[in-house]
Amino acid sequence: MRLIIWVITLLSSLMITGCFNSKEIQTIEGSAQGTTYHISWWTPEDPVDPVDLKSFVDKEFARIDSQLSNYRPDSAIEKFNHTESTAAQDSSSEINYLINTAARVSRASGGCYDLTIKPLFDLWGFNGDVFTPPDEASLAVAMAKVGMDKLQMQGTQQLRKSRPKLQVDLSSIAQGYSVARIAELLEQHNINDYLVEIGGELQTRGQKPDNQPWHIAVERPLINKRSLQKLVVVKRTEPLAIMTSGTYRHYFDHEGKRYSHILDARTGRPVQHNTVSVTVIHDNPTEADAWSTALICLGRVKGIEVANRAGIAALFIEEQGEDLKEYTSEPYGIVEGIEVK
Repeated sequence: MRLIIWVITLLSSLMITGCFNSKEIQTIEGSAQGTTYHISWWTPEDPVDPVDLKSFVDKEFARIDSQLSNYRPDSAIEKFNHTESTAAQDSSSEINYLINTAARVSRASGGCYDLTIKPLFDLWGFNGDVFTPPDEASLAVAMAKVGMDKLQMQGTQQLRKSRPKLQVDLSSIAQGYSVARIAELLEQHNINDYLVEIGGELQTRGQKPDNQPWHIAVERPLINKRSLQKLVVVKRTEPLAIMTSGTYRHYFDHEGKRYSHILDARTGRPVQHNTVSVTVIHDNPTEADAWSTALICLGRVKGIEVANRAGIAALFIEEQGEDLKEYTSEPYGIVEGIEVK
């Protein structure tokens, strides 16, 4: 679940017009991928027109959606999903890159994280927001359609299912990848000081015009309330991604029990641990996105063990009665260029 990182830029609002100063922070924002995006940047010289940049950004979002969106029946990934065949299908290097990245994280998580759990989301009612706890027979049928090991890449631009009804849901990794793509677009326009945020997932590079660092606020994971848990001061100038996944924004209460939308692909059921959010700090936003989902799936105890083994810097927040307690992986304490308050 996203929307749980705030971007603190301490700026007055800025209208997108043709008048701008290259030594001031420029901003654009809009809607994309079922959420919102916000981009802040500045250039020491050769200013970039915000109107032109927004046009480039929106076109890139449209292109990404045409490939990766699970909500568009005409997207490349949905065409693959709806083709019930075990023959190799044309894909793209972009889709295969995401699947390859997710497969590595899935293996590291012991299969808890899995891109093929779409039938389980449908079965439990999370996609349609109508909670329907399945019976054992229905769960077994859905589980037979799940498994990253049933998805094979053939070369860089072909995919093959070993089960014809297998479906791939890229939502747990596509937004992080989108952050990376928009950041690359900015750099293509000679913008090297920026903050790109999509639905709470973000990447920074450089600093503000006054040589001050970007400030990122990590939300306290509370239901129906927004407050600050941590403030991350990004002092490093090289790209840095910060991604958070949580269980506390999207859930169902049923017969006195709470069911998270985070599903464990090994059991086909919502996770049962008390970890409510995981924040990952990483050089690569695509990998950070996949890892934050994998670690929230595993929960604090197993998640820290896996994060330590993989060298992933992660902050776990666990609900203990009415209190929240923080735990961190070992690499979290040695991330260079950040100050956490």
